[in-house]
Amino acid sequence: MHISSLSGFQRPFFIGIAGTGMSALAQYLQGVGKQVSGSDRYFTPGTPNETRDKLEAEGIHCFLQNGEGITPETDLVVVSTAVEDTVEEVVKAKALNIPLIKRSELLALIARSRKTIAVGGTSGKSTTSAMLYEILHHAGYGPGIISGAGLTRLIREGRIGNAAVGTGEWLVIEADESDGSIVQYTPEVGLLLNIDKDHKEVEVLLDVFRQFRSNTRSLFVVNRSHPLAAPLSVNPAHDFSITAGDGAGYHATDFEQEGLLIRFRVNGIPFWLQQLGRHNMENALAAATVAHLIGIPLETSAAALQHYEGIYRRHQVWGQRGGVWLIDDYAHNPAKCAASIAACQPLAPKVVAWFQPHGFAPTRFLKDDFIRDIAAALRPQDEIWMSEIFYAGGTTSKDISAADLVQGIAALGKQAHFVANRNQLVAAVRPHLTPGAVLLLMGARDPSLEQFARQVWEQL
Repeated sequence: MHISSLSGFQRPFFIGIAGTGMSALAQYLQGVGKQVSGSDRYFTPGTPNETRDKLEAEGIHCFLQNGEGITPETDLVVVSTAVEDTVEEVVKAKALNIPLIKRSELLALIARSRKTIAVGGTSGKSTTSAMLYEILHHAGYGPGIISGAGLTRLIREGRIGNAAVGTGEWLVIEADESDGSIVQYTPEVGLLLNIDKDHKEVEVLLDVFRQFRSNTRSLFVVNRSHPLAAPLSVNPAHDFSITAGDGAGYHATDFEQEGLLIRFRVNGIPFWLQQLGRHNMENALAAATVAHLIGIPLETSAAALQHYEGIYRRHQVWGQRGGVWLIDDYAHNPAKCAASIAACQPLAPKVVAWFQPHGFAPTRFLKDDFIRDIAAALRPQDEIWMSEIFYAGGTTSKDISAADLVQGIAALGKQAHFVANRNQLVAAVRPHLTPGAVLLLMGARDPSLEQFARQVWEQL
């Protein structure tokens, strides 16, 4: 049986509901009146779990991952790409003839039910989606959002923060290229932020983004200042850029960063945000461009973004302790790590960055890019520290170490250090932290990184 619209089911069950992508869809469906339930391997009896508590507060029933949550009343089972067919619950769903759907297919169904803005690109999707949500919300559009990261504004309401239904017709979604699911969406507006080698080779990515362009129904908006993205432009008047004279309809100029504040102009209109870095000017420019194209004045976007509070683990400023700033960031590919380091430099005479790569295969694939991009971003006084690669399980050959990246960066004449066990980081790095320095933590995919940031903060 094939589910072709949201009206085709009422009681969906999510396997792996605590994952960021899954929890967002679960909350959204609960918000539009479905009776949602789900399970996760991280739900164990007697162990506190904040995600489970927040899902249950929304009325979503959470179960152990043992099959008990799937009943003959369940009329759809949602699986992520990480869930194998041998999982007990998948077997049970098949035995009960319950239709199975992938997370990306379900998001495509949701996107078809609203006027959707799909935000694509290798970097900045979560931030730009959150900025767009902020602008549309401020303008009275009552938008919905399905995001890959929690919005601080929604987290403050006691929610997970990665989904909201809204009362209006517009929905903002992140369109992910890493699993190829971006090609399933047919949005009203497609936004392309940039293209960098990340999970796949550039040629493969270009094919995916061309398909995204041809699936977009009304407006396709491109970052003309990004060399790989620019050729995918449909109409320069709808594009944005931070480079003068390239024909884009929307330009950001006059960038300055003062402490934790950035200022710039979009087509002459002054903007300021409590964020770091040129990449956030680019994200804000992208959001303001799309908003303007659907009828929101640039002045309204500027006013909205003054209230933008950021998203979870994206240059999250913990504060200053003992004269040292601590900033936690989700950067995990070469371009993002370099941009993250660069964004902290105006803030401090010295940046001491720490990075935990994830996955042996991705680290091997991007090894030379990591070495080149991180080394290029470091000033003579800055330092990079790395701990061993985070391994989430599965079959892979462990024939690379984070120490290999450190060695490569040091060979280019930059200050690079390896501390295999991250729990020894603070003790090792302390003598290197000069007054006013920034300690920047970078990494993704490891669910314990938030606790690690807290631990570092307490030890500083």
